[in-house]
Amino acid sequence: MHTYAAVISYDGVAFSGWQKQTQAASVQEDIEKALQSVCGNVVTVTAAGRTDAGVHGKGQVISFSLTTLWDLHKLVLAINFYLPETVRVMRVFLVDNNFSARFCALWREYRYYIWHGPAFPPCLSQRAWWNRWYWNKSAVEKACLYLRGTHDFKAFCPIKECPDNTVRSILSLKYRNREHLSVLTIRGNAFLMNMVRSIVGSLDLVGKEKKSAEWIKELLDDNKNRTHAGMTAPAHGLYFWRVGYDVHHFLPIPEISKERVKETFVPSDFA
Repeated sequence: MHTYAAVISYDGVAFSGWQKQTQAASVQEDIEKALQSVCGNVVTVTAAGRTDAGVHGKGQVISFSLTTLWDLHKLVLAINFYLPETVRVMRVFLVDNNFSARFCALWREYRYYIWHGPAFPPCLSQRAWWNRWYWNKSAVEKACLYLRGTHDFKAFCPIKECPDNTVRSILSLKYRNREHLSVLTIRGNAFLMNMVRSIVGSLDLVGKEKKSAEWIKELLDDNKNRTHAGMTAPAHGLYFWRVGYDVHHFLPIPEISKERVKETFVPSDFA
């Protein structure tokens, strides 16, 4: 068997999420069907992260095993031939047989796009959240500082979906704004269900000056639950942006030296 990692991109609006579901379109099902058409047998794929209905994928990474050693360029063309236009394989890498897109990930990065103002460009429909109010930039930046680090994020996860351990580490959280457009980039080791969208919804209250930046810090108290935080921001503004891995999982790639990427390899940077 040969193990592959693939960078995929998809339009989240067309799917009910990443994971296979009964009587609902999913990214996983479309990719597994395409691989079965290519290889003639059932293939199971694993994703770095599961996205909800409406969430887009820009640099999602999946892993799967095939009996055949493929030319990587031809494998991309073959899989895409059987996929709908709403999902595409951008590049395939050969990896060691112990590689898992999910369990080998060092970090995952999401981006959330927000358009502020009284009018919304139709070309961004289902691609960004139309939030008519402008945010207080300094207040949002201050709130982001409180969210960085290792905390209990129970307040940002639906009560019925909370695991026993709701402690997660936010490695970085950046807020950028230029005129009408705001972008939040959040990187962490792992995320709870709806965690990123709940954070955005809470930052929205800070940006509108309905809550203070210190209120975000209070939400990280382990006595707080989902009822204490802000709304869950719409799914269509969220993108699964990229994933980082130990470069040693990836077999030699001619145009990529290990010295160039040091220890962390981001597959989507080379897709």
